Amino acid sequence: MDDTPNTLPPALSALRVAAREAGFTMSCEERTGGLLAVLAAARPGGRILELGTGVGEGTAWLLSGMDGSSRLVTVELDPGVQALARRQLGSDPRVTFVAADGGEWLESYDGEPFDLVFADTWPGKFTHLERALDLVAPGGTYLIDDLLPQPGWPEAHEASVRRLLADLEGRHDFRSVRLAWSSGLVMAVRGASGATAPHDAAHAGDRPEG
Repeated sequence: MDDTPNTLPPALSALRVAAREAGFTMSCEERTGGLLAVLAAARPGGRILELGTGVGEGTAWLLSGMDGSSRLVTVELDPGVQALARRQLGSDPRVTFVAADGGEWLESYDGEPFDLVFADTWPGKFTHLERALDLVAPGGTYLIDDLLPQPGWPEAHEASVRRLLADLEGRHDFRSVRLAWSSGLVMAVRGASGATAPHDAAHAGDRPEG
């Protein structure tokens, strides 16, 4: 079975051209994008947070799945890179672009929680994890990518991934699943009551880290 998405966001071609011209190589993988669209579609009227806009490919996938009443906040450290996303997607009233350090934004944000949080950069994933998880609403989803070895990643990346997995899978308020697919994903859902089943809590410490 071919798992390449059949339907692409309208702006994706132009965003890919912009990424190539800017030398930007860190856009979300196409299959991850397809999953983002499905997760967004599952949340009518949802509030969505993207950490790491890049040139906007992940943003385009999220918007393609959102309904008219959903809202997306996307945060990017590099305003020059994010400007490419704004150029293609800025006319969509459902999206708010924020040019800021992701960690600082997470620390200062005091608004409502989000139904879907996609962390596609270090803040909210390898740093500020606790704060990002705090912003996931009950029943909401937290998604991270780029956990498999990637060209150009620092030597410490694998150890950071192991620590991240241990932190996520040791929590009692989220149920997570590893997806050794696309660039390597973890999806975690916050329990509606903030607790997992007794079996999971009892054996959380028995899970392997890598």
